[in-house]
Amino acid sequence: MPAATFYDKPVLLNREAHKHKKIAPSNSFAFARQSNSLYVAGVEFTQACKEYPIVFTQVGKDKVAPVAILGLREKENLFVSSDSRWDASYVPAFVRRYPFVLAELPGQQMGVCIDEGYAGLNDKDGEALFDSQGNNTPFLQNALDFLNRYQVEYLRTERFCQRLKELGLLMEMNAKADLFDGTSFMVNGLMVVDERKLLQLDDAQALQVFRSGELSWIYAHLVSLSNLNSLVDKLAQSKRAGAAVAGKAAT
Repeated sequence: MPAATFYDKPVLLNREAHKHKKIAPSNSFAFARQSNSLYVAGVEFTQACKEYPIVFTQVGKDKVAPVAILGLREKENLFVSSDSRWDASYVPAFVRRYPFVLAELPGQQMGVCIDEGYAGLNDKDGEALFDSQGNNTPFLQNALDFLNRYQVEYLRTERFCQRLKELGLLMEMNAKADLFDGTSFMVNGLMVVDERKLLQLDDAQALQVFRSGELSWIYAHLVSLSNLNSLVDKLAQSKRAGAAVAGKAAT
């Protein structure tokens, strides 16, 4: 279950090309409607664990990354409502940074990109990106500061995941969902922390995990797994609502 992305047309932010561009205010999360999972940083676990299942997934050959599961079927986000609102108290930073994103450039430099496919990007309404002198507006500077903080936490989370691998704490878990209408399906390829192995760490290893501040992340992840049942219930409610709408349309 890879973490889906929703950047349709990301391009490097350019002072000349985007000098007149503005970001219109919007409460719509329609851009994330087809994302059934997305990346969450370790620092987010204590908030995200209250509403989303947090698991680990393989990224490339050698890396794993934590993701919040948002849906049990492809291209389905159960946390984006029919009116495009986000149906949860905590909105992950991966979503909140949109339509901006950092991209790695040649030479290991990072560049700021913006999604030109974002519906709120326009020339008339909203927050300007640059002032009349071509300098960053406070709005854009706040967005850039957020991206930089996000990148710091991304790298910290990457080290956390590498530590989990080195300590042999990850194990594969498959989840089965049974719905009210008799249908069932499997969610495969998930990894979770094996608590039994966590408790078997030697004193030096356990102290390393504790001193890093990552022990709380591990237990937030383990607590979050109970949200898989809530996600099944959420899917069942969605299917019932869809069936009711279809029934009314047929009468």
